[in-house]
Formats: sequence, structure tokens, C-alpha cells
Amino acid sequence: MYKIKLLVLLSVFVSLKSAAGTPVPDFEATQISEHIYVIFGPTDRPNPENLGFINNPAIIIGADSAIIIDPGSSLESGRMVLRQLKKLTDKPVTDVFISHIHGDHWLGSQAIREQYPNAKLYAHPEMIRKARESEAQFWVEILNTLTKGATDGTEAVIPEIPVSNGDSYKIAGLTIRVHIMPAVHSFTDAMYEIVEDSVMITGDNVTYKRMPRFDEGTFRGTIKMADKLLTQNFTSFVPGHGPSGDKKIVESFRKYVVTLYETVSQLYEEGMSDFEMKDKVVAKLADYQQWTGFQEQIGKHISLAILEAEKAAFE
Repeated sequence: MYKIKLLVLLSVFVSLKSAAGTPVPDFEATQISEHIYVIFGPTDRPNPENLGFINNPAIIIGADSAIIIDPGSSLESGRMVLRQLKKLTDKPVTDVFISHIHGDHWLGSQAIREQYPNAKLYAHPEMIRKARESEAQFWVEILNTLTKGATDGTEAVIPEIPVSNGDSYKIAGLTIRVHIMPAVHSFTDAMYEIVEDSVMITGDNVTYKRMPRFDEGTFRGTIKMADKLLTQNFTSFVPGHGPSGDKKIVESFRKYVVTLYETVSQLYEEGMSDFEMKDKVVAKLADYQQWTGFQEQIGKHISLAILEAEKAAFE
């Protein structure tokens, strides 16, 4: 009987262990303004080495509580973010803002709710709708696949509070202002301005030193978004991936999108197909060939730009 009980206990232990994710090692938070710290993640795609942690979670410390924007891709990513928070303050997390639907940015919310069950979660209403319908589970599964099980145990904690363009939230003495533009990265995107620090957290509407995705967005909408950001006097921009900095980050990102889209549109009008124009487009983008994911994404970007140019021709 004793041996049977021992075998049962060992079986339960192994099952629990196999369902647990791999702890994400600590990434130190960097202070970028008076109230804001950012944990800059690796810029690779999710993989077994980075354990799925690839984004830039932001920690905002107010008078009596903390706010987190984009807490990462998994339960363990979110736990890592909270470890960094506790090195900075013992104030509780009361509010979490999500930039968009892609799970590498928000599935870490599970860890926030685990430790702070009353924390409020905010996102674009379309993000909330898509997550509830099917995309939450899609992202849970795809991240676990890409990391070969490193994100096991992650469950989607979907935001409940929809945000709108121009909304302002006064939290712990700080103002979080919402900026939404249509047709940018994913049609679910919200950017967050921390007014008192003059900092804009862009989500994947802007990336730096890492290729953006356009599978679900538009080039023209992205250019309009970048133009609008550049009219504002923000001291610092925090992109969804890559290092933060001043407006030069947005200018560099905009230059990539403009150069790509205008070059593809012109060559398409001249009758060239995507594979015929690729070398010419790549030559125009020499400054970006060292960005993470350039070789993997450039062919797809050209094809998507052709589709958008075709659509624009009939508008």
C-alpha cells in the first residue's frame, strides 16, 4: 500500500512538473524617466532560448500604486516582471494596460492576477473581442509550441475594461492617456502616454532594431500614425520591441515603412512581380538589413505592400 501511494504521489508530481513553465531569468528594469522603468526583452522571435520573453514591459510607479503596460508572454514572464517591480517598490499593482492582441505582450497578465487579484486590465475593445472569441487560446498554444513547452501553465487572463481614443485615467497621481489610430499594426492597437513624464509607449505600432509585422496591419496607416507621433513633443518613446529613445526611433521606423511601401508601389506600377523587385527593394533598405528578422520578413513585406498598393489603386 505504501508503495502504491508513493507511486501515485510521484505521478502527480511529474504531471505538475510537466505542466509548469520554465522560469524566465531576471532582466533588470531600466529607468527611462522619473516614474517609468522598462524591461527590455530580446528582439528574437519566441524560442526555447528566450522562453518566449521578447517584449518591453513597462513599470510605472505612482504615489501609492504601480501600473504595468504589456507584462510579457507567459505566466513566468509576468512573474519575472513582478520580481523586478519588487526590487523598486513595495507598492501594489492596481492597473495593467495592454497594447494589442499579440500574446507575447499580454499573457503575463496571469501573473499579475495571481498576486494582485483586484488589478484592473485595460485594452482596445477589438483586442478584448478577438481574445474572447479565439485568439487568446491561439496565442497560448503558439507560444508554447514556439518555445517547446517553456510557457506551459500559461492561461489567458483577458482584459475586461475597453479603452477609447482620448481616454485619460488618473491613477496614483499620474495620468495615462490613450491614443488609438485605425489600421496600424493589428487593428487592436492602443498606445499609452504617461503625461507627467512625456513618454509614449507605442506597443508594436513602432519597433526599433527589429522588423515589424504587417500581416494584420497596413503600411499607409502606419505612416499616418508615425507622422502624428512626430508632431508631438514626447521626451521618449518606448517601442514594442527594441531599445527606447527620442523621436529618432520613430523617424527611423517611419523611413523603413515609407521606403518599402513607395518603392514597392513604384516597381509594381512598372509591372514587376514581388520576386523580380526584391533585390531592388533590399538595396533601398541597406540601413535596416541588420535589424532582427530582416531576412525572414522582407519577402513577406514586399508581398503585403503589393496587395495594399493594388487595393489603393481602386480606392
